Amino acid sequence: MIKRTLMVNGIARQVVCEADESLANVLRENLGLTSVKVGCNTGQCGSCSIIKDGKLIRSCTMKMKRVKNGSKVMTLEGLGTPDNLHPIQLAWIAYGGAQCGFCSPGFLMSTYALLGTNPKPTREEVRDWFQKHRNACRCTGYKPLVDAVMAAAEVLRGDKSKDDLIFKIPEDGRIWGTNYPRPSAVAKVTGTWDFGADVGLRLPPGTLQCQLVQAEVSHAKILSIDTSEAEAVPGVYKVVTAQDVKGKNRITGLITFPSNKGDGWDRPILCDEKVFQYGDALAIVCADTLAAAKEGAAKVKVELEQLPEYMSAPAAMADDAMEIHPGTPNVYYEQKVAKGEDTAPIFEKADVVIEGDYYTQRQPHMPIEPDVGFAYMDEDKLVIHSKSIGIHLHLYMIAPGLGMEPEKMVLVQNPTGGTFGYKFSPTMEALVGAAAMATGRPVYLNYTWKQQQTYTGKRSPQFTTVRMAATKEGKLLGMETDWTVDHGPYSEFGDLLTLRGAQYIGAGYDIPAIRGEGRTVCTNHCWGAAFRGYGAPEAEFPSEVLMDELAEKLGMDPLDLRYKNVYRKGSTTPTGQDPEVYSLPEMIDRIRPKYAEAKKQAAEQSTDAIKRGVGISVGVYGSGLDGPDTAEVDIALNEDNTVTVFTAWGDHGQGADMGTLGTAHEALRPMNLSPDQIHLVMGDTSLAPNAGPAGGSRSQVVVGQATKNACDLLVAAMKKKDGTFRTYEEMVAEELDLRYNGKWTAPANDCDENGQGNPFCCYMYGVFLSQVAVDVATGKTTVEKMVTVADIGVVNNYLLVDGQIHGGVAQGIGLALSEDYEDIKKHSTMVGAGLPYIKQIPDDMEIIYVETPRPDGPFGASGVGEMPLTAPHAAIINAIYNACGARIRKLPAYPEKVLAAMKV
Repeated sequence: MIKRTLMVNGIARQVVCEADESLANVLRENLGLTSVKVGCNTGQCGSCSIIKDGKLIRSCTMKMKRVKNGSKVMTLEGLGTPDNLHPIQLAWIAYGGAQCGFCSPGFLMSTYALLGTNPKPTREEVRDWFQKHRNACRCTGYKPLVDAVMAAAEVLRGDKSKDDLIFKIPEDGRIWGTNYPRPSAVAKVTGTWDFGADVGLRLPPGTLQCQLVQAEVSHAKILSIDTSEAEAVPGVYKVVTAQDVKGKNRITGLITFPSNKGDGWDRPILCDEKVFQYGDALAIVCADTLAAAKEGAAKVKVELEQLPEYMSAPAAMADDAMEIHPGTPNVYYEQKVAKGEDTAPIFEKADVVIEGDYYTQRQPHMPIEPDVGFAYMDEDKLVIHSKSIGIHLHLYMIAPGLGMEPEKMVLVQNPTGGTFGYKFSPTMEALVGAAAMATGRPVYLNYTWKQQQTYTGKRSPQFTTVRMAATKEGKLLGMETDWTVDHGPYSEFGDLLTLRGAQYIGAGYDIPAIRGEGRTVCTNHCWGAAFRGYGAPEAEFPSEVLMDELAEKLGMDPLDLRYKNVYRKGSTTPTGQDPEVYSLPEMIDRIRPKYAEAKKQAAEQSTDAIKRGVGISVGVYGSGLDGPDTAEVDIALNEDNTVTVFTAWGDHGQGADMGTLGTAHEALRPMNLSPDQIHLVMGDTSLAPNAGPAGGSRSQVVVGQATKNACDLLVAAMKKKDGTFRTYEEMVAEELDLRYNGKWTAPANDCDENGQGNPFCCYMYGVFLSQVAVDVATGKTTVEKMVTVADIGVVNNYLLVDGQIHGGVAQGIGLALSEDYEDIKKHSTMVGAGLPYIKQIPDDMEIIYVETPRPDGPFGASGVGEMPLTAPHAAIINAIYNACGARIRKLPAYPEKVLAAMKV
């Protein structure tokens, strides 16, 4: 042990700690300075950035034995307070810099250090600084952060005032369609927004610290699990294994279609008979301290009988492959698509036929915050806090496995540091629930970032073959498709994901005849989880690249070919649905001048060493879960004549608080309430009705409509005959209800066995333009500019939507060029898995809005989150070909792939 006296935020603080403890942990755990976040814990993300002795450092890698007595330390708590914000914090709010907010403290401290040494940086110098100091963000696409730095610098130099950064409500009082900051923004930029690990430090005495014991093989029979040595470790209270789980010990996979050959009960909470993938949970060591839990986990002895490992769909589909789940074939779901007349005669007579094989990889979500959860018994109820984005759904997915009735459980969503879909899966929830029930004590579990990579799901890889038939003038006549989804070992929504191939291959284009078949395959690689875009990036990549190949074969410009074929009145989607709006021609017209200028620049700026190119793509996604998607929201009138909205609108960090506030404020405008008179109670199954999960860009539409309906009911009840409104006292005196439940169900229906139907009430559309530079000596691709023309209906809040689009496009760049989780050892770190840092994302990112009101969206809105990741990667791949002639059909486009393709 060592003793240090540190000057922390100007105050002398004495600490006694282990010499090898990190400065980050000492600041968090000893001093309670929880603005310091620990993400990767290996110095790769910068969320722990602070200033020590005048220099910016990543405190997670700074051991206390290297910290001198008297060192001066500054954390975000020393920058500004909620009542006295620093200009940097104000700028972060003004430009939407804090989305989930987990990385914000590190970026804010990094910015403070930068502007202390360079008060007038260029945008490129800001980007160089963040790159050098490994500040990583998964939400924003970085551009809003650079915007904020530049604005803060102006204020600090005296060129602008702090008041210039503060949002002013328009004279008409509306906040819908403005840049009104999200309600959580101040807390996020001051480090007072408590994420799960922050709350974990304040759990009561007696809370057990947990450590996961994971499998280190991908397929094996479990012969024995010996916990005796682990339970002999001082401080270890219990090692929880499958035999301690009181229910079915399964998480239901929610089989969506009756033709699925599985039963949905294939995923164990803790493995009992077999290991199905690397990283599977075998046991949970529960101890008084984390150190004891880790020591105990290292002493759990697992005896396994190795089985064949099927690490890809082709391997699992081989004739000699064993059934991974005995009794269920490895190909457990098949989906057809049949639209229009038979395609065989069309292909026989077509002027032009073209075909291609494509692959999209196992993209990791890579949130900066690792998964975290805790659970405890509140009298006779099991309460679970987690990053769940579907709290009511998850109750029903885990209750039978735990042996609890859903009515005896409560799920609470912690403030969440990004999920991008992986928290559609209630694995953490089941683990901490099982541990709390087995021990009878509160339990807390926080993954390391390696555990985050090895235990959570990923985007399912997809192998796709597409054939298109067209006239010599470029009119599409028909399409044939075949696609295979590698969904890993667990069936969770595996059938629904495969349906997405029927819905989105060729989406955006009027293709009168389609035939195809897809299938879901069980493998031993990482299980498939929901990921932003859910099925569309996999489905639209092949058709968007093949459209470029078709254009080349026809001698047409790729943009002109798209313009000729996009939806117009009379067109139908691949499912035979009439689109609710027909804005794609206008969207292409809007991007056309950008496209012409980009092609001119590419021609002028290409050299023998650096080739530049331009690519285009179209992206489409439906807002909602398939069919009659439903949500409920409550609103109540308070004694002080303010209102409270009770909602389970899940928040990945995308801005559910602002989505709720913006929608409710617009609906309550007749009452002339200010935004601060609308209170929000969110993310607790004991307080809010079932709004459904936050996925599929459904929330703004489905939950938004339920919110509007609740508000409409309250407004109607309070309105008097003379047009004025009753007060709380008058409502009570007249014995009128004070709380109202709003419900809404999407006017949509499920697809049939041929993939035909009207699955979504509204769609989102994007047209993407990419400009790239390719180093012909190395094959390295740099994306220099991205333009997105977006039609997501009428925009609720531009700060939120801009951030969603920039962030989604940035993830598309990663999907195109760097991100993967194929090599388990190599891809278990942020750097190894290809997380894009700021220099990999262009600063030149432009959004053009075409706001076509949606008939079924609240105030004309649609969703947004999925759209920006539908097809930007295809535009990038098309731009690479345009630059250097390298046609990449299998992602990601690593430099060596591009180099090899150039030589073909």
